[in-house]
Amino acid sequence: MQIIPAIDLMDGKAVRLRQGDFGQTTIYPTPPLDLAKKFEAVGLRRLHIVDLDGARLGCPRHLKLLEKIAAATDLQIDFGGGFREIQNLRDAANAGANWLTVGSIAVLEPEIFAEWLAEFSPEKFLVGADVRDEKLAVRGWQEQTELGLFDFLETLKTAGIRQIFVTDIARDGVLAGPATALYEKILVQFPDFQLIASGGISNFEDFQILKNAGCAGAIVGKAFYEGHISITQMADFLKVHSSSFIVHR
Repeated sequence: MQIIPAIDLMDGKAVRLRQGDFGQTTIYPTPPLDLAKKFEAVGLRRLHIVDLDGARLGCPRHLKLLEKIAAATDLQIDFGGGFREIQNLRDAANAGANWLTVGSIAVLEPEIFAEWLAEFSPEKFLVGADVRDEKLAVRGWQEQTELGLFDFLETLKTAGIRQIFVTDIARDGVLAGPATALYEKILVQFPDFQLIASGGISNFEDFQILKNAGCAGAIVGKAFYEGHISITQMADFLKVHSSSFIVHR
């Protein structure tokens, strides 16, 4: 299982939102590029970057910062936030994103997502599903839908998507522990997905729990930034439990 540190970006800074609320923002002092270099220096291999300004405004705003991180490190980067036009995807891929992270478009406009899949292979995408009570939320968690998670996952499977991450919004940013039971339920029905856990990780022991549940990776944000999990712990776990991922350059 891979440990995947997250950098959420607003105004060029690393931040964290509480349960997706832009009104509850914590800004962290270390510059994003320095954070990325620290992750790489201890042996971490992958990075999850979310352009929160892009997600809110409908167009990526941090492509130059993505390009700097990709040029300065060998980290495998998944990048998302604000993809509305196919040119946004091309620009992110050209800036160094190994995977293109999408969510709302795949839920709300499947015809457009199908066009994207026709240009980029399904393996180029990391699709996120943000849920409350197994119902999908979209547009930066600000809109709730009645679409069920498992119906959505069936659609993704049919489209050839294999790498997904699922966030239980109620657990995100509050260190409540990961949604392990939900992940186990997903993997029973969809054992071929590379499922990445997101949200709620609060301590080092959660990594082993998620590995035992069958998760291919775990995205770590607040628990790292607030000192509940050290960068050394993440690196040590990765050395013992790492697994391969498809790499796109």
